[in-house]
Amino acid sequence: MKAVIFTKFGNPEVLQLAEIEKPVPKSNEVLVKIYATSVTVEDPKMRSFNHSPLLKLPVGLMYGFRKPKKPVLGMEFSGIVESIGDKVKSYIPGDRVFGYTGIGFGAYAEFKCMPENSIMHIKPENLSFAQSASMVNGFLTALAYLKKKGKVKTGDRVLVYGASGSVGTAAVQLAKYFDAHVTGVCSTRSIDLVKSIGADDVIDYTKEDFTGRNEKFDIMFDTVGKTSMKECLKLLKPNGKYLLTEFGISHILAAIYTSLFRSKKVMVTASNMYWEKEGLIFLKELAEKRHFKPVLDRSFRLDEIVEAHKYVETGHKVGNVAVLVQQDNLT
Repeated sequence: MKAVIFTKFGNPEVLQLAEIEKPVPKSNEVLVKIYATSVTVEDPKMRSFNHSPLLKLPVGLMYGFRKPKKPVLGMEFSGIVESIGDKVKSYIPGDRVFGYTGIGFGAYAEFKCMPENSIMHIKPENLSFAQSASMVNGFLTALAYLKKKGKVKTGDRVLVYGASGSVGTAAVQLAKYFDAHVTGVCSTRSIDLVKSIGADDVIDYTKEDFTGRNEKFDIMFDTVGKTSMKECLKLLKPNGKYLLTEFGISHILAAIYTSLFRSKKVMVTASNMYWEKEGLIFLKELAEKRHFKPVLDRSFRLDEIVEAHKYVETGHKVGNVAVLVQQDNLT
């Protein structure tokens, strides 16, 4: 089968299209013919081994220091079940599925074996393979932070910083679904988009410093790691929560301290600890009822993976970037 592999860490050009062995499902596995995958912001970090000091050691131990132990990247996918192991009960050949490969990666390929009980589910009927594949990471991250950590509820005032990104566009829509008042922070070009997905108020950070507003929030969700913890804590209501997807030692220490001694909380987490299949079931329901719409910026072919990584690394993508694996990509 065709797959994109890399045998050394480096710039996007280390990614090469190659022929590798097609996997065979074990008794408890499903073989998925992948129709679409994605490039998240994490994929270039893995490719280049460009991790924060906090993560370099654990990531290196798992995935290699000098060269990658996992030569095929890609975490999100959608496709059609090709075959199943003899103990599989939940899927049959022909099922259209979407999901998340987890630490195994491997979605930059024409086929991928997934355990039956993995984070995988029947894809939304009203969404394309590209849409379904590229929205998993952002949605599950936003769900973990807003619901599991933030305990968002009706009437909360929620600020989402980085509201036009993968996690941000999901967070805006989820917060609105949970009946919160949502303020999105983004650049000028994304204002209309963020309004269109439900934000009650949008702040253009190129023209206005949101910390200068005389407004208090129940939840402040920084999806890109670019806000000031000190300034954000000032804007929280009593018992408010400051949520961060990108964080360092200072944030971890602040999270521990505030959990013990302060009513205002700093909250950081490895959000995938909270990911589960039920999250995908919930996502499918929201999408099919038109309560959630994935934001798809661009789609690239598998043989354009270098260009796809370069585009994501510019930091200017809006929503999600899909990669079409099969030439006969169906809706």
